[in-house]
Amino acid sequence: MTARPVRATLRAVMAPIAGDSGRGSPYVEPTGALTTMAMIQLIYASRPFGFEASGLNGILSIARHCNARDGVTGALICREDIYLQLLEGPEPMVEAAYGRIAADDRHLDVTRLSSRRIRKRLFPDWAMRDDPARTWLWTAAEVEGGAAMRASSADLLAVFQRLSVEPADGKAHYGHDPMQDE
Repeated sequence: MTARPVRATLRAVMAPIAGDSGRGSPYVEPTGALTTMAMIQLIYASRPFGFEASGLNGILSIARHCNARDGVTGALICREDIYLQLLEGPEPMVEAAYGRIAADDRHLDVTRLSSRRIRKRLFPDWAMRDDPARTWLWTAAEVEGGAAMRASSADLLAVFQRLSVEPADGKAHYGHDPMQDE
């Protein structure tokens, strides 16, 4: 039997299935059960406490594990002055992930900036895409002045839409080289 590529398997498990009724997308849970759950997209900002590469790597490792398990995808823009993150997937799983983040002492001032129902994911192949030092976003002075809190939901979504079409920096989506799946 030929093994199915990891990317294809994760897409099959994590992607919503066609035929959305509007109340929620049919979704195959990691356990293999088919359920209809509303999918949401949540954007939050926080300030890193003790920002350093090893701490960030720990956050990303845990996030990727939990998100892949729970069917959550998204992206994290991370700098020494701000974490800006988009989480998307089944509503209970996204809310649980956000709850873990809000309770994590490596994040200060965790603030939900936007939340909306979605039918299609912006980062379907990423348990957690990371994008360190996003300098086009805001200057340090703008972050200090509350730029994230003043940004509209549309402006925040545009940041992640831009990131979603940029090529990755060579880091693997789920701990593997996606080029090997081709």
